[in-house]
Order: sequence, then structure tokens, then C-alpha cells
Amino acid sequence: MGAVVADDGPSGVKAPDGGWGWAVLFGCFIITGFSYAFPKAVSVFFKELIREFGIGYSDTAWISSILLAMLYGTGPLCSVCVNRFGCRPVMLVGGLFASMGMVIASFCTSIVQIYLTAGVITGLGLALNFQPSLIMLNRYFDKRRPLANGLSAAGSPVFLCALSPLGQILQHEYGWRGGFLILGGMLLNCCVCGALMRPLEPPKKAEATKEPAEKKVKKKLLDFSVFKDSGFVIYTLAASIMVLGLFVPPVFVVSYAKDLGYQDTKAAFLLTILGFIDIFARPICGMVAGLKWVRPRCVYLFSFAMIFNGFTDLMGSMSADYGGLVVFCIFFGISYGMVGALQFEVLMAIVGTQKFSSAIGLVLLAEAMAVLIGPPSAGKLLDATGRYMFVFIIAGIEVTTSALVLALGNFFCIKKKSEEPHTREEAAEREELNKSENKAPEDAKVDSIEVEQFLKDEPEKNGEVVTNPETCV
Repeated sequence: MGAVVADDGPSGVKAPDGGWGWAVLFGCFIITGFSYAFPKAVSVFFKELIREFGIGYSDTAWISSILLAMLYGTGPLCSVCVNRFGCRPVMLVGGLFASMGMVIASFCTSIVQIYLTAGVITGLGLALNFQPSLIMLNRYFDKRRPLANGLSAAGSPVFLCALSPLGQILQHEYGWRGGFLILGGMLLNCCVCGALMRPLEPPKKAEATKEPAEKKVKKKLLDFSVFKDSGFVIYTLAASIMVLGLFVPPVFVVSYAKDLGYQDTKAAFLLTILGFIDIFARPICGMVAGLKWVRPRCVYLFSFAMIFNGFTDLMGSMSADYGGLVVFCIFFGISYGMVGALQFEVLMAIVGTQKFSSAIGLVLLAEAMAVLIGPPSAGKLLDATGRYMFVFIIAGIEVTTSALVLALGNFFCIKKKSEEPHTREEAAEREELNKSENKAPEDAKVDSIEVEQFLKDEPEKNGEVVTNPETCV
């Protein structure tokens, strides 16, 4: 791997919007799939764990809760690691942690040991992969970034549809211990995805001229200056409110169908419908968000997606039969996919490339608190009332409120200047890039032999993509 370098997004390098970026996108697709689907897929082993350790369902449910809490709550830690060591080393270590946790869990003799291994260690490993993969996707894509975000987000429903039946097969054939061991081996693919994340580097000549300027800038491991950006504060508040209700309906819809008197397999099929619709909704929404007229107004499209999701919850609360729940899952899958495709795209647009690594860590930390509060509080409401209608109504109100906070906050509190750089560093970058483009006719006079010699002197080093303004289109 060579020397560890701070992966801070080198100045003077345009996003390739393709090339090796498609390999980065593929790795991000797999990482997103594992990160979001794995906590849900592990639930197929809960019955065997209950039988083995003589515990209740609520005790086993803590495994998924801890996984999600680690994925969201370790955001600032991941930001510090990425800013200090770079995306690739962090992802490689994260892949080893994720695999090691599941392998060790297969030898555990108590549920507490499983909390520490499959919950804490594997959850930390997934977190160390998820956040850096999004950061690299932001570096490699600019014009095509909404589409790239939509395609990578599709990994979540695809892996959920694949891992759940795979988990059932592994449980039937090898038991929960063998299943955990095999899943641990599968998680080593996170290391492969980490190896795909080759950092972009500026040309040597550009490095030589900018060396004095770069030495003056102190590297921040966690940039809290993002809180000075009113757009970031509004987004964080809206996202935290949204997460309170966003994950509640998928958790309770199967139980809702069972309480209406439908068979377990028929009730579980509702999640399959939701996941199938979600697979197509995310990339399609990414394509729409990338349109010229839509992209500058992407925050309002995100608000519409949240209102759509909240309204779907409110309508779903009135479902009285299986047909009504099927219709609910179809529309929820569409709106849920739109939210999944746009949430990180909007954050990237708000804070910019330079501050995204710190911003996403702080946002995930805020969302972690909401994730821990949301489903349990909905469960208590269900216990108190005995009616799923109130659970869906509260979830719908929370998501709709978050949409209004984002849309109204953006409209009234933010004076938006179109295509204005978010930081002085970005402004300097764009000035230099514009200068280099203006000087293009003069540079064209360089002898072709010298150009060939220059390109020969710039090979790939240590698996890192070396680019220059002429070749990174």
C-alpha cells in the first residue's frame, strides 16, 4: 500500500465522473448493501439463539440494535480515522473487523459475548467501511453524482432480498454457528471493496507549486466549522426528526399483517414487495435528481420524497386487509427509495467535497440517537394502545415534519448563491482550474514528444490513480 497519506481530497483535481470511478461505485454498492441489510438479515438466526441460550426475543433484538447503533454512532470516529489515515486503509481494517466479529461470534457461549462480537466489533467494521466509501464516491463523481448515489444506494434492497433467504438456508444447513462463520467469510469482501478505493492525486508539477501553500494549512481531524453553515444545521435537524419515524413501518408491517390474521409467509412477503420496488426506485430517482433543472433544486425533491413517505404512512394506518397493506408497501417502497437515493446527495451538495468527511460523521451521530429512540418508542405506543394505526400515524407525522423543517428552513433561512464554493479552499481550487482551462491554447503548443514523455513519467503508484487536468475528464 505504500505510505499512509491523509485522504483530504487534493486540490486541482477534477472528479473523473467515470473511468476507475465505476469500480469505486461497484465497491460502494456492495458496502452499502452489507451495511444496511446485514443488521436485518441476522434476525433470521434469532429463533435458534433463543432456543440455544434460553432468552427472549427482545434480548436477541439487541444484536440488530447494537449493529445499527455502531453504524450510526461511530460517525465522528470514522471521520477522524479517514482524515488521519485515508479511506483505503480505514476500509481494509474495517473489513477485517467486520469479518472477525462474526467469526468469533460463531464460537460464543452466551448472548452477551454475541453482543460484543456480532454487535460491537462487526458493527464497527461496517461503519469503518460505509462512511469512507461514500466519501470516495463524492470524490470520483461530480456531474454524475446523483446517479452514482442512486445506484450505490440500491445495494441496500438488493442485499436485503439476497441475504435474508441466504441466512435461512445457512441456518437450516449449518445451524447458527455455521451460518455466522460463513457470513463472516463473506464480509471479507469489504476488504476487496476497500482495495478498489484508489485516492486521486494531483500531477507532480501541481504538487510542487502548491507545496508551500499546503504546508501552512493545518489538517483538522474533525471539522466542527460545518456547524457555522446554516444549511448543514437545518439538514441535521431534519434528518434526525426523519429517522425517528422512517424505519418504523418496515419493522411493524409484518406484525400488522399477522395481527390481521394472515399467515407468516404471506405477511413476510410484504417486505419482499417493498424491497423489490425499492431496488428500482433508487437509481431512477438518482437519474431524475441529475437532470439540469432538478439538480439545483435537489433539496426540494428530497423534501417531496419525505412528504410522500409521511403521507404513505398516514394512508397505511387505515389499511384493514392484505390488499391495503400491499398497496402501502408499493408506495412506501417508492418513497423510501427516493429518500435513500437523495439523503447523502443533498448533504454533499450542502457542505461540499472538502468538509463532507467530517459532516457525514456528525450527521450519522445525530441520527444514531434518533434510531435508538424511534422503533422502541413505537413499540411502547403499540403496547399501550394495542393498535398499529397510531404507530403509523406518529411515524407519518414525524417524517412529514422533517420535510417541512428542511424545505421551509432552506427557503427562508438560506440565501442561496448558485454554484458558490462552500469554502475558501474550494474557491481557490476553482480559480486555479479556470486558469488552467484558459491557458489551454498556450499549452497546446507543447511538442507532442514532451507530452508523451510527461505521461510516461506519471505511472500509477501504490495503486493510486494519478490524474491531471487533461486526462481526468
